[in-house]
Amino acid sequence: MQQVIAKIAGTYAALDLPDPDAWLMPGIRWGSFEHALTPAFWVSQAWMSDEAQAPSFRLGKTLVEEVVVCLLGGHGMPAEVGLAASDRICKALADTADNLLSDEECERLLLEPFLVGGRPVRYRFARQRARYLAGTLRGLKAIDEAGLSDVAFRDALCTLPGIGPKTASWIVRNRRASDAVAILDVHIIRACQIMGVFPESACPARHYLGLEKRFLDFCLAAGARASVVDAVMWGTMRRVSKRLLNQLIDQNQKFYNARAGFEQESIQCQGQVQAIGVATAAPAP
Repeated sequence: MQQVIAKIAGTYAALDLPDPDAWLMPGIRWGSFEHALTPAFWVSQAWMSDEAQAPSFRLGKTLVEEVVVCLLGGHGMPAEVGLAASDRICKALADTADNLLSDEECERLLLEPFLVGGRPVRYRFARQRARYLAGTLRGLKAIDEAGLSDVAFRDALCTLPGIGPKTASWIVRNRRASDAVAILDVHIIRACQIMGVFPESACPARHYLGLEKRFLDFCLAAGARASVVDAVMWGTMRRVSKRLLNQLIDQNQKFYNARAGFEQESIQCQGQVQAIGVATAAPAP
């Protein structure tokens, strides 16, 4: 066993995790929580984050605002630029009676440079995003958020212009702190590839739902909330430079599962997985 001790809200707390060599999932070992980017590391970081305060993911006060923020963010866009753009759009929407803006109004608002970090920055693909945004604002009125499950809500959002499963999952996670969906952006994909949860060839554009299930299964096996793990991975990976990331990755570590002979080792460990159990700290309801 390995024990994580952390000072949370002024009080020391402990989390017991299986040994580093223990199997978390077929072909994937826990690794040491002290070794960055291992499963144990992510589980311990998520535990500390979740225990410190109840997670609040919302970026907007209403569904309309949340959709605006998520639609204008992502897609390789720096978070700061996306937030600046959504702030301008939301202020314009506040002056409307029906939460609608025309294609032309959205385009005008997005084409004007934004001040980010004291510098003027232009929003990329402003015309395309303006069309998507105006169409989504219109289509959003037909979606009954309260009457849908998390996954059904995500599916409904995917029918709107410019919204795919990643953006839709982002909206659902933020609105509901949902553990039923995952936001598989480039940072999450890379973190999961390093652990061996995803193969090096993982392509969310082609296999989003399959990769999402794999990620959710990983979180379930680890006894961690998917929404919190996702957020912690994103916040950490986006701040790690490529040089440091390369230094942290040690392909000889036992937890890393991108090597020959994986299938045979997986079969041998199947019986052990159920025997070792998972983290003693249960995920929050």
